[in-house]
Amino acid sequence: MGVKHARPYKEIIDELMDAIKDIGRFYEFFEMNSEEWQNLNEEERGEVLEALADDVFYGLGAGQPIPVGTGMILYDKDFHLIEIQVDDRVVRTVKLV
Repeated sequence: MGVKHARPYKEIIDELMDAIKDIGRFYEFFEMNSEEWQNLNEEERGEVLEALADDVFYGLGAGQPIPVGTGMILYDKDFHLIEIQVDDRVVRTVKLV
C-alpha cells in the first residue's frame, strides 16, 4: 500500500519538511542529538530534513504511524492527508490532493 497523492511530490515533501520542524527532537529519528543537529550548517540541515520527509512519506505507505522525536506522523487515507501530532494533538496537516 502506498501513500496516494495528486499534488506534486516536491510540494508535499517541502510542506512535510516544514511541519516536521514543529516536532520536538525530530532529529532523533536519525539518532542525532541536539548538539549534532546544532553543528550542522543550513544546507546540511535541509538535507537531513528532506531525507527524513522522504523516509516518513514512504514509511507511511505501510499503514502504521511513524514516531518522530516527541511526535507522531500518520497517514489518513480517507481524508488524503498526513497528520503531524504532538502530545496526541494534530498540530499540522499536509494535504495530498
